[in-house]
Amino acid sequence: MFLPQVVKSARVMKQAVAYLTPFMEEEQRESGTADESRGRIVTATVKGDVHDIGKNIVGVVLRCNNFDVIDLGVMVPLEDILETAVREKANLIGLSGLITPSLGQMEQVARAMQRQGPRVPLLIGGATTSSRHTAVKIAPEYESPVVHVLDASRAVGVVESLMSETTRESFVEANRVEQERDRQAFAERQQKALVPFQDACQNPVVTDWKNLPLESPAFVGLRTIDDQSLEELVEFIDWSPFFQTWELRGKYPAIFDDPVLGEQARELFDDARELLDQIVSEGLLTARGVYGFWPAVADGQDIVLFSGLESDEELVRFPMLRQQWQRRGQTEYRSLVDYVAPRDSGQVDHVGAFAVTAGEGIDSLVERFESEHDDYRSIMAKALADRLAEAFAECLHARVRREWGDREELDHEELIAEKYRGIRPAFGYPACPDHVLKGRLFELLEAETRAGIRLTETYAMLPAAAVSGLYFHHPAARYFSIDRVTRDQVEDYAGRLGVSLSEAERWLAPNLGYDPG
Repeated sequence: MFLPQVVKSARVMKQAVAYLTPFMEEEQRESGTADESRGRIVTATVKGDVHDIGKNIVGVVLRCNNFDVIDLGVMVPLEDILETAVREKANLIGLSGLITPSLGQMEQVARAMQRQGPRVPLLIGGATTSSRHTAVKIAPEYESPVVHVLDASRAVGVVESLMSETTRESFVEANRVEQERDRQAFAERQQKALVPFQDACQNPVVTDWKNLPLESPAFVGLRTIDDQSLEELVEFIDWSPFFQTWELRGKYPAIFDDPVLGEQARELFDDARELLDQIVSEGLLTARGVYGFWPAVADGQDIVLFSGLESDEELVRFPMLRQQWQRRGQTEYRSLVDYVAPRDSGQVDHVGAFAVTAGEGIDSLVERFESEHDDYRSIMAKALADRLAEAFAECLHARVRREWGDREELDHEELIAEKYRGIRPAFGYPACPDHVLKGRLFELLEAETRAGIRLTETYAMLPAAAVSGLYFHHPAARYFSIDRVTRDQVEDYAGRLGVSLSEAERWLAPNLGYDPG
């Protein structure tokens, strides 16, 4: 059975149970019996993180298999997780997260469980997690089993194995062996040499700035989008990630022709379009955004934005990281700073920035579906809000390119394939992995006031269906991964950012090519 079918079946079951519960409770009171589940699990999205689609799907699947799931929601402090697990006598704890700072929160939960309990298995899941990170960073903090759950379809098997007296021991041992193998592979990878930071700086992406024409955007400063047309955004939706959310892996629209997934994908798509049409026609969600352009220069390893063409007033400075890992056939070490004209180039360059959301109204919509015991449409509404936010980013980038002088017309497939000039990297992602810089970006954009988007303490965006980043219009700009960095670069970066080395290491933990000690 495919995941959408499981969740739809759960909707019928949940609605039936809601109707029958008063009668069953009365019968149990009269007979003195109680309904027994197969086990109890406490789930939560960790402190500072607001993403919960995957966690919610896991909860539905586990409940369908008669497990009692206590879902604490999002941005849950570790104290609440552990107190609830003790009070409710939970058999397992499940943690979820999407942004990289959530990984550190998971490590803290594991350390707290080691100190004070409860000594129950700990499950780790979410888009930013991996079996290797779980093995290297989380499992060593806690003596009891720590298991990475790849997706919702694996959750039941993992929980059943950990709850079973006959399979638990062999499952835990197999997990231990696999994690030891992951730790060994990580240690070997860490031994691979990175070039010194200064050597990387001396081998950037080279641009002939004197002969590169740089177009100026149509305006300088901020523009606010108060009520973006949802109907316009529908045309920019990339549906492939929507199917991946439901664990139907394939590229849209080719997935409809898949001999195994095609029929289910079509049914899911039809359901999604029905709800999407309702959202658009009834205005159930509101899309808002803010964007702008500013004169900019590359100053060493920083990107500096100014208030105007004739102004020396520095509005914001974004310290950037640079690649240090060697790739076969490549001699340059990329940084986003390479895509901006240096201060001494004599060129007038610009950088853009944006923050958009399509999540205003999602809480009330989800609340409505949950009151109707409709997990299927609740999860789908959140998934569609995410798709609309990404579509908004794509739609706005098309407008930005036009305002930057680009007149190229692209079809939908070419847009999805990003066959256009320029990029829009987001802080917290591979080319600029530090989420902290999102704070400077939001101040520049006045994002909370103009677009209603705010940041949590770990720089997750609220509403969760939101996208933000920078615009680069350099003709050679492309996405890349910083990957691992050395201590000398982190020391330099911390100085430019104005924080201590330990603070920089905390936020860049997944990228450290050394043990900070």
